[in-house]
Amino acid sequence: MKLPDPESLYARLKEQIEHAFPNRSELGLIGVHSGGAWIAERLHHDLGFTLPCGFLDSALYRDDFSERGMKTAPKPADMPFDVAGRQILLVDDVLYTGRTVRAIVNHLFDYGRPAKIELAVLLDRGGRELPIDAQYVGKHEPLKPNQSFVLTRDEQGAFRLGLEEKQGE
Repeated sequence: MKLPDPESLYARLKEQIEHAFPNRSELGLIGVHSGGAWIAERLHHDLGFTLPCGFLDSALYRDDFSERGMKTAPKPADMPFDVAGRQILLVDDVLYTGRTVRAIVNHLFDYGRPAKIELAVLLDRGGRELPIDAQYVGKHEPLKPNQSFVLTRDEQGAFRLGLEEKQGE
């Protein structure tokens, strides 16, 4: 399988967001750790968001915690703006089952009730288990259940995309 170029996907996603939100002065941008946080940081810089960027981790809010466990220590939340009544754009790297997004929305409500929440993802790989969909997508790229996209970034901040396959599935 030839992997999509993540920089091209980022450019497509950035263009969609720029078009959808010509006035980003009151829009709350929140990145989901880790890949979504990297994408949100770049969007924040490239599109000139006025409010500081927020960051959330889904680890303690997941409904599948008993199966997944704690892979790494949760990263601290950083919510530098008032969420209540605000339009929010959540940013993640890959949308799969929808469980991460559900967990992040639950976490977000600890900070207040937003007026509206929309989702932007670099890749939508299909395989939803919950009725969650992204409004802004770099690319729809279905994968087999035993495969996963892995987003990394180099020292200069450029995105790299890899593919992992779980053995025995």
